[in-house]
Amino acid sequence: MNKGFPKIAIAGENSVIVYFSERPCAKTSSLIANTSKQLNNNLSNKLIDLVPSYHSLLVIYNALTIDYLTIEKEIHSIVANASDKELANGKSIELPVYYSLESGPDLRRLAKHAKLTIDEVISIHHQTEYTVYAMGFSPGFAYLGETDSRIAMPRLCTPRTMVPKGAVAIADRQTAIYPSQSPGGWNLIGLCPTTMFDPSQHPSTLVEVGDKVSFKAINRDEFIQLGGKDQLSGIEQ
Repeated sequence: MNKGFPKIAIAGENSVIVYFSERPCAKTSSLIANTSKQLNNNLSNKLIDLVPSYHSLLVIYNALTIDYLTIEKEIHSIVANASDKELANGKSIELPVYYSLESGPDLRRLAKHAKLTIDEVISIHHQTEYTVYAMGFSPGFAYLGETDSRIAMPRLCTPRTMVPKGAVAIADRQTAIYPSQSPGGWNLIGLCPTTMFDPSQHPSTLVEVGDKVSFKAINRDEFIQLGGKDQLSGIEQ
């Protein structure tokens, strides 16, 4: 653990925010995921919510059943006793992606910006293993880092009014899959036919903070066979 961490600050009358490092990294994400799991196991009905982020964890608790000092002590104990085995418990998942100009309308522009070929951009993107740093924006939207600096790309100046479910995108040094149809300003490079959020399932999200995600390039026929046909009609060029 980084020297001086975790840092715990009061965030409200019944909440604290725990900082695990100065900036996000794979180890920090694993520690956040483990701390969330252990707090749930140890305190269960004394907690109202846990909200993980890039390098912090918001802990909202029931002030009628537990106090700040007890929460603080529990967090320090969990972090101090976290084993390498516990920190390696995040699951790994490989997701199929149909990379093409048809499914990724920003591929050509991104390749030109990076001074690379389109094939090189695709290769760099799917040869990297990513860590789930945070969940947000919309249910199931996982912020994955870090994208190779060679293919980093700023957000669009004007967001699209509609991005299809399953769109694989890059913004700066992050990548993500849009779990549902929505507006969005990230650069679209492909489509993934895998469902990232399903409220009828438990858990409802396919990935969680601390998990590892890799991508496998598939062709158009494979994408259609996996149920992605309808996604192609939702792309705004």
